Amino acid sequence: MTIGEGNSAYGHKEFRRSRSHFTDRVTADGRDGWPVEPGRYRLVVSRACPWASRAVIVRRLLGLDHALSLAVADPIQDDRSWRFTLDPDGRDPVLGIRFLKEAYDARETGYPGGVSVPAIVDEPSGQLVTNDYQRITLDLATEWAALHRDGAPDLYPAALREEIDEVMAGVYEDVNNGVYKAGFATRQKEYEEACAAVFRRLEVLSERLAGQRYLVGDTITEADIRLFTTLVRFDAVYHGHFKCNRWKLAEDPVLWAYARDLFQTPGFGDTVDFDHIKRHYHQVHTGINPTGIVPLGPDLSGWLSPHGREDLGGRPFGDGTPPGPVRASEVVPPQGRP
Repeated sequence: MTIGEGNSAYGHKEFRRSRSHFTDRVTADGRDGWPVEPGRYRLVVSRACPWASRAVIVRRLLGLDHALSLAVADPIQDDRSWRFTLDPDGRDPVLGIRFLKEAYDARETGYPGGVSVPAIVDEPSGQLVTNDYQRITLDLATEWAALHRDGAPDLYPAALREEIDEVMAGVYEDVNNGVYKAGFATRQKEYEEACAAVFRRLEVLSERLAGQRYLVGDTITEADIRLFTTLVRFDAVYHGHFKCNRWKLAEDPVLWAYARDLFQTPGFGDTVDFDHIKRHYHQVHTGINPTGIVPLGPDLSGWLSPHGREDLGGRPFGDGTPPGPVRASEVVPPQGRP
């Protein structure tokens, strides 16, 4: 997510999401010059950003917190990019920088594009390695396998990848990116088309999930993670702020139960910061909300209510186990939790 608009560019007619410019990969064989090494890289995220939240969840589920350090940016940026004002003296304690843009500049002087999260930064050089939000989590699940915790789930099982990719493509086009196309539309026609597509896809997903606990197979996969990060923001920001208001997530019994099931699964809800989410969208998107007023609602207590999805069977972590407790330094503050 770039400043104010989610790794995107939007103009007079319709929203368009820009491609990631830095697409090097951190791999087991280091073929792009960036080999997987414990303690070498830093994952920079915003808890407000759905694209970055994918990486936070995957890192936690796989137990990569010992190998890949985490930097959490302030949800409110200025024109100099994501900033580290949550840290003492306003500097990231590992990279020593005030703004993520400094890592981009260290990699490519005069880079003209936006500064987005998630981003992986090489700690020794201070250079950005990649901001390829579509690839980062898949590589964490596959290329980083040697550093996974004991009992880590297989989030991208080889036998199911074709189906996972197909499901994720529809989710991305109509849901993950669709809410942005609706929210940033500047013409009625474009808004109506995008909004209609969001809810058509949600209805298809609701039907799919009515008889199975997870999107693909009987365990949590990357597909569930990518859908969850949009669903968890839906009633808090997308329903009102982005005008995706045909109905609330809480009004669809299947999707609401599915989202609560995941939220209550270790590695999901314990990474979500509703305070960061609400403040970012409502205070940074001044073109949509010029007053910067952050709404008091919705009531978040329902996220902890029973969901009943266990009756559908499934094994959240497959043959693995849940992740352990959240690191003390990474616990979401009380104001961000239900």
